[in-house]
Amino acid sequence: MTAVEAPAVPGGAAAAPPRAPRGRVGLLVTAIVVVLAAVPLFLAPFATTTLTRILVFALFAVSLDLLVGVTGLPSLGHAAYFGSGAYAAGWVSINVTAEAPVPLLVGGAVGALVAALTGWITVRSAGVFFLMLTLAIGETVQQLANAWDSVTGGANGLTGIPSVRIAGAPLTNAGFTYWYVLAVFLVGFVVVWLVARSPFGAALRGIRDNEPRMRAIGYPTALYKYAVFVLAGGVAGLAGSLLAAQARIVALPDLGFLTASFALLAVIIGGAGSLWGACLGAALVIVIRDALGPSLGGHGTLVLGAVFVLVVYLLPRGAAGIRLRGRRS
Repeated sequence: MTAVEAPAVPGGAAAAPPRAPRGRVGLLVTAIVVVLAAVPLFLAPFATTTLTRILVFALFAVSLDLLVGVTGLPSLGHAAYFGSGAYAAGWVSINVTAEAPVPLLVGGAVGALVAALTGWITVRSAGVFFLMLTLAIGETVQQLANAWDSVTGGANGLTGIPSVRIAGAPLTNAGFTYWYVLAVFLVGFVVVWLVARSPFGAALRGIRDNEPRMRAIGYPTALYKYAVFVLAGGVAGLAGSLLAAQARIVALPDLGFLTASFALLAVIIGGAGSLWGACLGAALVIVIRDALGPSLGGHGTLVLGAVFVLVVYLLPRGAAGIRLRGRRS
């Protein structure tokens, strides 16, 4: 039973135009999207649900990569915006409406708002100070969620979140939920990709490589960093709203350090600055932690730690580095 059926020409070497590789990349991307869209037709509900969680976490990792890889701002508190968006989307679904895209927009807006409130001071720091500030922000937001029991459910989490509705029909089917998450993931990924390739993204990479020089030639670097911080928070909140739609429960760990560290791990494994690499890293994290973890006696986190050490020593540029070295050879 599948998830949908279940309830719930090579050119000359001397003058190879750039269009050929771009065309091949376009075909590859199209093929990947088609395969992803067809997944629920062939996989069982459990496997489809696992892929849904991978897409949710991949969008979260892509939002973090916008900070870490593109701008050079490694964060240990990014889960604060992910979890805030999840709580907001879940609360709206319970108390207002579960009709899409309302919970989705609310989750993204709350993630951006929390990032805006915490980012203005944070982006004025750098290095270890930035890292520790983001960690403190993440822990603070988690404690606030724990204390705000009437809204978040406290230590028990926010439960009873209804299924997302589209045109009045609830998405109780695992395959339909997967398609909803896939559609939002693709939109979010394209938005981040366009930002990273825009003149704004080029300025962010300049800040990452040499912020004093960018400041000396007239760029308001603090404003640029603040803008991308808020944008990354909004995309993380969007991913959080997908978490609420898929899991239909939001818990305190979704705001905490462990979730943030898993996302940073996914970015490093995939290769900081490579958006597709962040998606590969996210897939590896979810597969080891959630799918293989139980069969490993609960030692999935230990395996992830070993994978991280191997990547640092063998693939310092992550999965993206494999492609880069292949191009140079």
